[in-house]
Amino acid sequence: MSKFKVVHYVNQFYAGIGGEEKADHLPEIIEGAVGPGLAFKGAFGDQAEIVATIVCGDSYYNENMEKARETILKMVKQYSPDLFIAGPAFNAGRYGVACGDIATSVQENLGIRALSGMYIENPGVDLYKKAVYLIETKNNAADMRNAVKKMASLGLKLLGNEEITTPEEEGYIKRGVRKNYFANDRGSQRAVDMLLQKMKKSQFTTEFAMPTFDRVDPNPAIKDMAHTKIAIVPSGGIVPKGNPDHIESSSASKYGKYDIAQFRNLSEKDHETAHGGYDPTFANLDSDRVIPVDVLRDMEKEGRIGELFDFFYTTTGNGTSVANAKAFAAEIAKDLLSNGVQAVILTST
Repeated sequence: MSKFKVVHYVNQFYAGIGGEEKADHLPEIIEGAVGPGLAFKGAFGDQAEIVATIVCGDSYYNENMEKARETILKMVKQYSPDLFIAGPAFNAGRYGVACGDIATSVQENLGIRALSGMYIENPGVDLYKKAVYLIETKNNAADMRNAVKKMASLGLKLLGNEEITTPEEEGYIKRGVRKNYFANDRGSQRAVDMLLQKMKKSQFTTEFAMPTFDRVDPNPAIKDMAHTKIAIVPSGGIVPKGNPDHIESSSASKYGKYDIAQFRNLSEKDHETAHGGYDPTFANLDSDRVIPVDVLRDMEKEGRIGELFDFFYTTTGNGTSVANAKAFAAEIAKDLLSNGVQAVILTST
């Protein structure tokens, strides 16, 4: 029996071509498996093989989506694969969008089964989870082995035309698709059983989970800006030159607090960005483009604001988990309040 043929899509980083400086890399074909494809090769065993790897830079795909999609579809078509796999993308936003988009396009336009894998908070999830199977991963590549194992398992099921069961059993992200099935107990009995478990404060699993959202009441408007102490909190990754605290370029696990009391404006001599999710050229030339220290100093001098707080807090927002972001916010807010800060300007990129 011959092996099933698989085409694999990865970005410039996982192909070993480069990082953000190569994010504009045009689509290209590499024969066989590279990067994570080598792990898939082991997971597929003698049942399937990666015949080609298609590489494309994250920025190029997202900024030229129609052109990139058209080019890559032609590349995939020439191999006539049985399965197309993209990623896994973990919590890399642009990579996740590219993986979801090209997997969906391959499946819809070429009739080839496709799947990807990513973290639940990746923006690609909400965009493409209904179109293709997305294996749920953790938020970074430390989960590569487990992600590849689950993606390969589901891929082989797709190749064998086997029944795909529930998200809990297969490991894919819930797609919002509802299927009828025969349960052992009627609905009323199951509902009563769940209610009794809830009343006893015991563990139970609902059959119709509702989304939950944080509710944050806005603070009242500032009435007297001329006597207000203002702080800057950017997620654009501006740091002192050299990034002394080694804040990650994505999926940040930390934030920094830096003194700007002596600065009237920020320049390329003293500040830069650690952010890996956008072209850093203009931010590195003049970090005031991300955090407006120069404008706020002018407003401070003119009496339009009371004062600019002597420190700013910074992190990188791309790929940073909600849990980390909430923890950062709680710590920063506590520090701001203890220093008499009355208003905060949040800047992004």
